[in-house]
Amino acid sequence: LWGTWRLFAESLNLALDAVPKHLKIEKVRDFLLQKEGVTSIHDLHIWAMSTTQVALTVHLVVPGGASDMFITRLQQELSDKFGIGHTTFQIESKDLQTGNCNGGCPPGT
Repeated sequence: LWGTWRLFAESLNLALDAVPKHLKIEKVRDFLLQKEGVTSIHDLHIWAMSTTQVALTVHLVVPGGASDMFITRLQQELSDKFGIGHTTFQIESKDLQTGNCNGGCPPGT
């Protein structure tokens, strides 16, 4: 009975796209913000794709741009440190989310 209940709870979390229990989104956010060149982040989403795979999407504000090496290293570090094996990064040179665009914000932001 206990095994059935645990499987039900895991299935419910998968269906709700919940952050996996073993991860704390604040720790992942802090980790990303500590990376050299990253000035801010937004739209951070973490969810379980299955019982063994975790996915992450995030917008990273990197004013100087991000090299392929930076992205590859960040993917590996997220996998090693948090067990996040599927990542999608959107690299932005300006923080359009907060209006911190240094005069370059699109109208309405």
